[in-house]
Amino acid sequence: MKWITRERPKIDRIACPWLIKKFVDKDAKFIYVPFNEVIEKAKELNAIPFDIPDVEFTHYNDQCTFDYFVKKYKITDPAISIIATIVRGADTDQHDISKEAAGLWAISAGLAYNITDDYELLKTGMLIYDALYSWATYLYKQKHLQNSPFENLLHDVYTKFLKSKKTNKKKVPHWVKELKEIIQDQIDTQFSFDLKKISSDLSLNPSYLSREFSKYFEDMNFGDYIRKIRIDKAIQLIQTSTYSLTEIAYLTGFSDQSHFTRIFKQHTGKSPSSYKKNLQKSKPDTKG
Repeated sequence: MKWITRERPKIDRIACPWLIKKFVDKDAKFIYVPFNEVIEKAKELNAIPFDIPDVEFTHYNDQCTFDYFVKKYKITDPAISIIATIVRGADTDQHDISKEAAGLWAISAGLAYNITDDYELLKTGMLIYDALYSWATYLYKQKHLQNSPFENLLHDVYTKFLKSKKTNKKKVPHWVKELKEIIQDQIDTQFSFDLKKISSDLSLNPSYLSREFSKYFEDMNFGDYIRKIRIDKAIQLIQTSTYSLTEIAYLTGFSDQSHFTRIFKQHTGKSPSSYKKNLQKSKPDTKG
């Protein structure tokens, strides 16, 4: 079996090949090409395209391509269920759904930065998922502190301290206003949101901020809310500027055109290009 996807893989485009090799076809071959060549090369090379829009093996709703492979091939291994949540969180910026998701994203992004050859990157990435599978299979419930009495004692004290802090549910905490100002400041700049840095700026524990965020931000988690305002900004730019869709994707914090298209369609029901065409059609003809 031959599989083809877009170049410069990070999460799905390494996790899915690992999954295929381990559970579907150990002799599978993988091809990386520029995004706009995937479909043409797939036909030419008789390869199956994946992790791009409008093909079978892709994202569906809030699920990533890895999720679809698990469902398609009916993989029931409990360790894969654990890994799937981590991969989904890392690949869709939903770091709150799994505490390991942010770590997987950081490792994957750093790996892609250090290794410029996609096939060498895939080879090295396979080792990451082998390790993740062993952890999910044998070590999932093991904690780093469990064999250290001194560190465990400190951890217990810290946990009791957090539980002892009382929050007034009737009054909106002061950090909510500060956080809204931080987000607003970013809307017209580079859309750089780092939950840990923001937590530090607000003098809050990251876990606390992640847990409490949805209460004050339209019942959305941090990742969903940031994606919403990115798309709101993209719509505004489409309506009021002459920027290309590629430029708008960059200006709203999407380094990947495919990711921008997928999230935009998820929020609006249309791709950015379709939305722009419909907008142009609806404008009155001002020519005399």
